[in-house]
Amino acid sequence: MRGIFGANGPGLPAGVRVVAGVWLVLLAGGAILGTACGGGGGSATTEEAAQGLVQFRRTCAVCHGQNAEGMPRLGKNLHNNAFVAGQTDEALVQFLIEGRPATHPDNTRGVDMPPKGGNPALTNENLQQIVVYLRSIQ
Repeated sequence: MRGIFGANGPGLPAGVRVVAGVWLVLLAGGAILGTACGGGGGSATTEEAAQGLVQFRRTCAVCHGQNAEGMPRLGKNLHNNAFVAGQTDEALVQFLIEGRPATHPDNTRGVDMPPKGGNPALTNENLQQIVVYLRSIQ
């Protein structure tokens, strides 16, 4: 008597079995490489970026948009942003601490960026998390 999968196992054509096997090898290889290269879920950087997004939305989104896409006549789009990309993490944290007045020569929007985005409760850790988030969208 034949089982539900027939005499030779599942009734899948040989080509489908080969493709499925290749996919399994690729998936396993990707998982191994991701782990070996420090990737994988739950990394500190991923968690920091997620916390940075929360802090960004609480403070910066009013001018820069919920997803840092920028707002007309307010904050610039921060995705692939040359200013962000050209600064060290420490310089970006300092920039967030100080803000930028509307009168600053590099302020092209003519709107104040208040120190700490107008939220004095932000800690240096919060600001570092925002920087990690900004790095993740570059």
